[in-house]
Amino acid sequence: MSLLALLKDLPAFLQAQGEGRWAPRVLADLEGKKVLLLGYGSIGKAVEERLRAFGVEVLPVARHARPGVYTPQDLPHLLPQADAVVVLLPLTPETRGLVDRDFLSWMKPGALLVNAGRGPVVDTEALLEALRDGKVRAALDVTDPEPLPSDHPLWQAPGVLITPHVAGLSQGFHRRAARFLAEQVGRYLRGEPLRNVVQEGY
Repeated sequence: MSLLALLKDLPAFLQAQGEGRWAPRVLADLEGKKVLLLGYGSIGKAVEERLRAFGVEVLPVARHARPGVYTPQDLPHLLPQADAVVVLLPLTPETRGLVDRDFLSWMKPGALLVNAGRGPVVDTEALLEALRDGKVRAALDVTDPEPLPSDHPLWQAPGVLITPHVAGLSQGFHRRAARFLAEQVGRYLRGEPLRNVVQEGY
């Protein structure tokens, strides 16, 4: 949803609404776009499934190469091609600050950055520079610091949409979590492999 909101330039329309300004214009769509998924675990695969319905070419990036999946070493080659980057990474020593000035400079001008992983994966100062320069637009469900102080410059940065770490929260969350926990206990008692096992380093 954040990717669509950015693509349709919701931040600019919200600003126009606040100013009482009618500002129609032709907007982009997702069809034919290239979206780089930075993090290709269960969440990345679920995002890919939803994006494909829009006619998007997905560029998945994971720690380990496999057929059709790239690694972080490929980023300098991939980022200039991508119309959008969706960050779905956990925070580890390797991922902290991964989206830095170099990363942002490799991105296509006007590209979209969505962070639904962890705030410190993105270098906030580097992102602020890129936003102010009009290099990228961003949707951030996570920030660094978090919660974001009311006087933080990110709030006023151009082309940014900020939500308070709620991408995974919904009214059905606790019901689904309880059902999943019951299923996991059943698997454990039957000696079956558990699902969603956290890997070392995460």
